[in-house]
Parts: sequence; structure tokens; C-alpha cells
Amino acid sequence: MEKTIIYHNNRCTKSRCALELIEKKTKDFSVIEYLKTSPSEKELKEILKKLGMKAEEIIRKREPLFREKFERKKFSENEWIKILAKNPILIERPIVVKGNKAVIGRPTENILKLF
Repeated sequence: MEKTIIYHNNRCTKSRCALELIEKKTKDFSVIEYLKTSPSEKELKEILKKLGMKAEEIIRKREPLFREKFERKKFSENEWIKILAKNPILIERPIVVKGNKAVIGRPTENILKLF
């Protein structure tokens, strides 16, 4: 059985709902509070591959930090990955990974695709 991992922010309602759903579906999961333990660039590349997305697609564009520092600027994929590793607040949440697949838990029902 593949372990489920949730990149979680406890202050986010959607993230808490996602965690509740995972708890109902499996006992074999781990929680990574990504604001405290930011994913490395390597981990971000793996997550993006599993999501089938580019770094720019998982950015929280309404986040004040994005608007202040990054809005309307062009960055390469690797530059965005470095930015996200240094500024995890910009990463869309929650991200749930199981095996070689991952989803963004917005809407929460997306997570069901993993089970």
C-alpha cells in the first residue's frame, strides 16, 4: 500500500477538509506542514511531475507576497521552483501525493482521484 502525503497548512480551511477526507480513507498517511518544512527544489520537481503541472500553475496568485514581488514578471521553470522553495507561502494548498500521482485538493473532491 502506498503512503499518502499531504502538504498541509493547518490555518487553511481547504487543507483541514482535505486532511479530514484522507483520515477517512486511509490510516497510512503523513502530514508535512510545508510552511515549517518547505519542500526542497528536488521535492518540488517530483511533486510537479506527479501533478503533471508547471511551477507557475501551483502559485497562489492572490498571495500578497506574489503581488508585491513576482506579479507580471517572467521566470523560467527552474527560477519558479527556486522561488517556491524559498517562499512556500506561494504554493497552492493542499497538495496530496500518493505513489506516482498527486492532486491539488481544491476542490476537496479532487483527492478522491487518488483512492
